[in-house]
Amino acid sequence: MSKAREFIDFWVENSIHAAEQYRTAGASQDVAELTRRLVEAANGQGISEADLSAEIGDIAAYIEELLTAANKAESERRKST
Repeated sequence: MSKAREFIDFWVENSIHAAEQYRTAGASQDVAELTRRLVEAANGQGISEADLSAEIGDIAAYIEELLTAANKAESERRKST
């Protein structure tokens, strides 16, 4: 696994969350803001935006897909309780 992929997986685990969890305000759902945060954090670790794109393609589209999946999973979890 590449350094970029490891970083992306770590960042996603810690930064992409459903809009609402347990009746509290959820994490940011702003794709542009999250994209900026990922790129800045990666740059701080010596990983370029090009390296990120080589791993995941369009960074904003990737984050949007993950947010959609997190929100859907949370919605389904709430329906089952």
